[in-house]
This record gives sequence, structure tokens and C-alpha cells, in this order.
Amino acid sequence: MYPKSQGFDIDFRSWYVDQEDFLAKFWASKREIQEEWQIDLSNLDIKNVVANGAYGTLYKGVYNGREVAMKILGNVEDGHTTTAEAFALLQSFYRQVAVMQHLSHPNVIQFHGASVGISGLKIPSKENSMEPSPSKACCVVLEYIPGETLRKHLIRNSRNKLTRRKAFKLALDLARGLSYLHSKNIVHRNFTTENILLDIYGRPKIAGFRLARFEAQNHRDKTGDVGTPGYIAPEVLEGKSYNRKCDIYSFGICVWEIFSCDTPYADLRSSEVLSSVVQQKLRPKFSKNCPSWLASIIKKCWDEDSEKRPEMKEVVEMLETLLEEDEDNDWWRFTPTIRGSFTPGYPYMHY
Repeated sequence: MYPKSQGFDIDFRSWYVDQEDFLAKFWASKREIQEEWQIDLSNLDIKNVVANGAYGTLYKGVYNGREVAMKILGNVEDGHTTTAEAFALLQSFYRQVAVMQHLSHPNVIQFHGASVGISGLKIPSKENSMEPSPSKACCVVLEYIPGETLRKHLIRNSRNKLTRRKAFKLALDLARGLSYLHSKNIVHRNFTTENILLDIYGRPKIAGFRLARFEAQNHRDKTGDVGTPGYIAPEVLEGKSYNRKCDIYSFGICVWEIFSCDTPYADLRSSEVLSSVVQQKLRPKFSKNCPSWLASIIKKCWDEDSEKRPEMKEVVEMLETLLEEDEDNDWWRFTPTIRGSFTPGYPYMHY
């Protein structure tokens, strides 16, 4: 799904034969492009670089008096970007905006707006000195979360583990967030603990929408390897058609990770994981003290047969029922006394 703008019909599929011609026409007409998500760059003040990644640079800034994170997706004027790369960056930009622009949920990172072209902005360099912004670049403005990734949080608490209550709340919040995305016909396609951010209250926020897509009406339209090794569903690894159930498989891996504070398949190389998941039906091992109800839910989520996996709304209902029935029981109380610590200000590129 690609948006159409006033004055310019943005249809990547009809222009793919001549990408250079498409880009020339696009940037020549960008002043005519007006979208509901277009931000007023004069109200955006960029403060400093947060992180650099393969798909852009993340900055901290202020927009309309609110702290935000701004990600610049590529600079086609850097002398190194090819026509194909510039086209792919623009395509990725519009896909992310199309997916995120109407999302609003406490467990999903909030989209504030975007801009086609960033001329006039003063952009900090790696040394945080100000320099002119490139004219042929796009930016996405999102909620700023001064926290860390869930993955980083779990690694730091691998020795003492999280309390079961805290782990349970994380799992339930993530289930609610992912269920919300699926209700909007969005498939995340890279649901991992690296793409989950924790705010200052320890509340998880689903981020990392670069690979997210609207679910195809014909599931055969969704094929190809996407995601992160260790979290990718078997049907995706095998190149078969897939749907939102691939996210539910990934959710099962993440819940195992949350309760164990361990890395799935830590002793295997990525290539070994990919082959073992498909050929040997390998899954992470449960510890002896893992509650049977939890193991049952996780196993349902990472079932080999995607049709047997529950819908995320069903997972939410199961977890909410368990919370209501068990929050006064002993398993809430007799847990490790050392709670997971939290480190604010950790740089991340998982927006």
C-alpha cells in the first residue's frame, strides 16, 4: 500500500522500470506533496545524535515543545548512494509512514509525523556540530523513549532474573500491543526483544517498523525471508506464504526470553539455528521452574503449524484470565527479591 499525494502520484510499482526517472520527477515535485502526516520543519529543533545505523541516523530533538526522536532515512546526495539504494530508501520511508501514521496504543511507539525533504534543518554531525541538512532526504518523527531495548534489559538481569510478576506484565503488555497491530491488519515481521523499547516506567513499546507491512488479502503475496535469526517462523524460513501468525511465533520466542532472561539458541550459529528450526523443529528449552501454564502458552505460539497458533487476541485473553485468577496466589509472592534494574539513556537504533 503506497500513499498518493496531491500533485504527485506516488506509485513505486508503475515506475520501477526507470528508477532514475522516477526519483528525478519525485524530487522535482516534492514541494507539491502535501500529506496529513507532513510536519512543519520550522517547529522541529534537532539537539544531538543518538545513534547511527545502516538505515539512517537517529537524533534527539524537540517538536512543538515535546521531546521526540527523529530518524533521517538516507541522504541521496552523499555521493555514495546508488539510484537503486535511493529508490529503496524512499520506498521504505513511504511503507513505514503508511503503516505507522494512524497507530495509537500505549504499547506501540507513537508516530508524530514525517517529512519529504528536510531542507532548512540544522543537523548535528557525529561530533554534534551543526551543519546544513541534505535536501534529498526524508525523516520520520517519533516518540522519544529515554530507555533501553528489552534485549539489553534482559541481558543485564540474566543472573538474578526478573520477578515472575514483572515478566508476566511485560508479556501481557506486549501481547496487547501486538494484538492491536494485528487488529489493524499490520504484520510486524521482525518482532524481537531488540525491537522493543522500555520507557522510564519499564513499560514496553513495540518499535522497529522498517519491515512491517499491511497483511495481504491473498496470503500467497507474502513470501521471502524477513526478520532476525532465532525469531523467524519456520514457514518464513522455508520461503512459504505466511501471514500474521509469523509474528505470533516470534512472540512465543520473546516470552520465553523474558521469563528466562537468556538468549535463544545462544550456543548455535545463525546458520545452525535456521536449519535446525526447520529440519529438527528446534525450540528453546524450558527451565525446570517454568510454570506449566506458561510453557503451554509458549508452545502454542511457536507451533510448527501456523494454523494451530492462536490469534494474539486469544493470547491476551489467556494471559488476562491467568492474571485475574493467580495474582493472589503464592507464585506471585515467592519470587526473587532482586527486581530487574533499569538504565535510562541507552542509545538505540530500533525505531
